[in-house]
Amino acid sequence: MLGVEPFRAALEYAWHHFSDAGVTNVGDGHPVVIFPGLGADGYSVATLRGRCRSLGYDAFDWGQGFNAGPQGDLDVWLSTLKAKVIGLLAGNEQPATFIGWSLGGLYARELAKLMAPKIRQVITIGTPFNSETDHTNVSGLLRLMSGQVSKMDPALRLRLRTPPPLRTTSIYSRSDGVVAWQTCRHIKRSRLVQDIEVEGSHFGMGWNREVLAVVADRLGQRPGPWRQYARAQ
Repeated sequence: MLGVEPFRAALEYAWHHFSDAGVTNVGDGHPVVIFPGLGADGYSVATLRGRCRSLGYDAFDWGQGFNAGPQGDLDVWLSTLKAKVIGLLAGNEQPATFIGWSLGGLYARELAKLMAPKIRQVITIGTPFNSETDHTNVSGLLRLMSGQVSKMDPALRLRLRTPPPLRTTSIYSRSDGVVAWQTCRHIKRSRLVQDIEVEGSHFGMGWNREVLAVVADRLGQRPGPWRQYARAQ
């Protein structure tokens, strides 16, 4: 599965552009911050960002360029990233949605815990928050979060699998060639979390039609009681 990831992602990209009819201006304009995966930058989430904007949201990427993983102490690094994200959100009065792809989803979840009153919801895409390092082909992804070359400390594993205290959606694929799908699901169910399965590759999730449909549905929900996602029949 890992070996054919680039090929599958290319097919999904072509299919997205071949079949995309386009949508415009149905959202409420609230800000959306998108965190790219490991080894990626804002360009990798351009399709996702463009879709969010076409729906009527003020979407932008994290503004930090290439994602090389946390540097130094995790909490200090997250605190610095939090300050930068607050700067990006300056002038926006509505609570923001955080969307994170792969490693970027771990950033989105952890920052949402630090900024909960200002965050509307978190959406993660192929993010292994409920994981041991040997559950993913890119084992370094999770090791980066601990700053170690060995397996993560149990306390950090517990921390990463604990969802933010707000609406949280995890999008995952059983045919993901990079991340084990089981690691993208919450152990404990609650009214604030939902795990949604799609069909697709890991590298192609940023333009996967099912992923974009789920993101559009989540963004379109108004404050108040949360409606669980139901795939159109």
